[in-house]
Amino acid sequence: MLKQRMLTALVLAPAALAGVFLLQQTWFEVFVAAAMVLGAWEWGRLAGFGQRRARLLFAAGLGVLLLACIFVRPWVPVPGLMLVTVLFWLLALYWVVRFPRVGAWEGSLSRLLIGYLVLTSSWFALVELKQLERGNLMILLLLLLVWAADVGAYVAGKTWGRNKLAPAVSPGKTREGLFGGLFSCILVGALFGAWLELPLLSLVYLVVLSFCTGLASVLGDLFESMLKRHQGIKDSGRLLPGHGGVLDRIDSLTAAAPVFVLGMWLMTEL
Repeated sequence: MLKQRMLTALVLAPAALAGVFLLQQTWFEVFVAAAMVLGAWEWGRLAGFGQRRARLLFAAGLGVLLLACIFVRPWVPVPGLMLVTVLFWLLALYWVVRFPRVGAWEGSLSRLLIGYLVLTSSWFALVELKQLERGNLMILLLLLLVWAADVGAYVAGKTWGRNKLAPAVSPGKTREGLFGGLFSCILVGALFGAWLELPLLSLVYLVVLSFCTGLASVLGDLFESMLKRHQGIKDSGRLLPGHGGVLDRIDSLTAAAPVFVLGMWLMTEL
């Protein structure tokens, strides 16, 4: 299984980076939309729709919505959307902490609407980063933070993990793993800021933002794990050998991206 995961990661990481650095804005928007539509196909299962037709309709609906977003994006108040999404993730944290007690997310319609919010806001976040002056580098940093949170948590958890983080949601995750992942994010943020030769105040802000992005990354993973556990399934899909589905690979990114973009926007306003 580990070998499969490594081989799949060796294919996915270059593909993601190629999409970031080689595609122009419009094609990048289509590229990210395609990934989100694949995620929507799998989200339908998390929402409790086992029938292919219902999942296909949900995925097609998101595809149409994102296609419309490509045309109306210049008029969408992205900072406001990011703020609403971050507030949603705070609510999601409350749901994760309370699990297995259920809340407003339990109904299938609620989970479908949550899926639209999560996947659409992630698309807007990545597209917003792409159009910045250093957009490609900022997306690279975001991806590195998500990967650092994952790898750091895995290494620290395997080495020192003793105390469960959220046993009802994801029994394999530990507090030591969380600390290892967050430390990795702080290190990545500090090194990246030093490489960009940022002033001290901006460097400190970037490190804090990296820490918050790492926290959001973990929450995104836990939230999807909660939905999977509620449905009694192990993986969101089977498209990626050793990794499960597309949603299993982008769940952390869906929470981290809005936090990162909102933080970047605040950084430019300070």
